[in-house]
Amino acid sequence: MKPLQVITSAKNPRVLAAKALASARGRAEQQAFLCEGEHLVTEALAMRPQAIQAVFVAQGKESLLERLLAGAPDASLPPSAALYAVPEHVLSALSQVKAPQGIAAVVALPALANLESTEGLPALGEHMVFLENVQDPGNVGTILRTADAAGFTGCILAGESADPFSPKALRATMGSVFRLPLARVSSGAAAAQLLKSAGFRVIAAVLDGLPFYERGPLPPKVCLLIGNEGAGLSKALSSAATHRYALPMRGGAESLNAAVAAAIMMYDIVNRG
Repeated sequence: MKPLQVITSAKNPRVLAAKALASARGRAEQQAFLCEGEHLVTEALAMRPQAIQAVFVAQGKESLLERLLAGAPDASLPPSAALYAVPEHVLSALSQVKAPQGIAAVVALPALANLESTEGLPALGEHMVFLENVQDPGNVGTILRTADAAGFTGCILAGESADPFSPKALRATMGSVFRLPLARVSSGAAAAQLLKSAGFRVIAAVLDGLPFYERGPLPPKVCLLIGNEGAGLSKALSSAATHRYALPMRGGAESLNAAVAAAIMMYDIVNRG
């Protein structure tokens, strides 16, 4: 591992650039995002080491990066990756958490799957979750983490769905964002039509649908549609689905949190088909 350069000022251009990644504008301009903490940096090293552009390590904890690299034996940082040792106050300046864990990494954004035609669908696999206007970053991150755990193979984001690479969403993914291929579409209904033309069963999670647990067997290709936390799915996307299902509400609650509903349905789809 090459020597770490020392940065002592929170106003250093590299520090300011990393801090700017907390905003959507900063991520778009730099085509990168910031991973904070041992867990996310470890996931980045394991899954996308060549995408790492810079690493910031707290002074006195320089061995932390060596330890993380040793724990990911197949990881190899690109020669262009810049390595910095910084005081705690500098790490705090670029961090979005109250107690930084001593390390952060700038990582290039991954390429998104192109869904202008069916040629882009294989990149997302045969079990997809489709988020339309899911605006809470925590919900988006949690759904991605659950999709990864359940065995779903890709995620489509539409409308005003939160950026999975924003700080809050990224933390909620717990690294699953590195494993789950993503796509973002401008028209949810058009994407649903594309999925249907490719043989997908497109399932809308809605409050007025048929009983979810009474459905028949599903084909190998499935896409689950999850809508906005308050308004649910748009009429256009819901109408484009092949099936509309609702989870039973036997208690007093009228609805479930979007991430909870998605989790229940994804696990059941994978395990029961």
